[in-house]
Amino acid sequence: MDTWLILIIATTAGSLLSLIGGVYLLYGKWATTKLQRIAVPFAAGALLAAAFLDVLPEALEIGEIKSVLIATLCGFLFFFVLERSLSWFHHHHEEAEAHGHTQRNVWLIVIGDTLHNFLDGLAIGAAFLISPATGIVTTIAIAAHEIPQELGDFGLMMSKGMRNSRVLLVNILSALVTVLGASFVFGFGSELPVPEWELLAVTAGFFLYIAASDIIPTIHAEPRRRVANIQTIVLIVGVIFVGVTSQIAHSYIPHDDHHVDTTHENHNN
Repeated sequence: MDTWLILIIATTAGSLLSLIGGVYLLYGKWATTKLQRIAVPFAAGALLAAAFLDVLPEALEIGEIKSVLIATLCGFLFFFVLERSLSWFHHHHEEAEAHGHTQRNVWLIVIGDTLHNFLDGLAIGAAFLISPATGIVTTIAIAAHEIPQELGDFGLMMSKGMRNSRVLLVNILSALVTVLGASFVFGFGSELPVPEWELLAVTAGFFLYIAASDIIPTIHAEPRRRVANIQTIVLIVGVIFVGVTSQIAHSYIPHDDHHVDTTHENHNN
């Protein structure tokens, strides 16, 4: 199957899958807090596994070890500064509710999340430059991370009186921006003045930052020991799931020889 087609299908499916938590909030009957207790640790495990078991190994195959690690650290620090500067990630939901922000702020959050989704797409596109298998694993990890975030998005918009149909439409359009970001990097990757291993390393830094600073602390904050133990198990399940998925994907989905050979050629030169 053509890599372009795999990218479009995977990113579109991942974007829509990431909305499952929000859709459940609109129409489900099970307490969303229970869904979050499962989704959050699973996302942490998925991101950690994608970073350490797939993205970083692929970057290390085509880049020097020290250079890859420096780029990963730079990616980690970049997203730290980005979050501190723009508050794009999860905490802005809590801040908005705590300060009683108006409807205008809901749309500011939609814009922020749309930019975040575009950033997710850039990471996916960078992974697809190496191979469809790495791209699929990255898409799965990002979709897992987006599920608990979308719960917050949907909940905030509903609390501000936005109609369910509009909440759903806005979030679908925002999520599909991921496809645009992925297509941009994959389509123009060979024209970018950045080596592919560096894009992968920064992506790994992105994953590690989200897991370490935004997701895992919420698990540590759980006061009930039984729930915390369950979340620990779910985190490990997330690691195993993405690890197994990575092995299967790399076994059955061939590399895109054009991108891989170009990368190796540039590295050797």
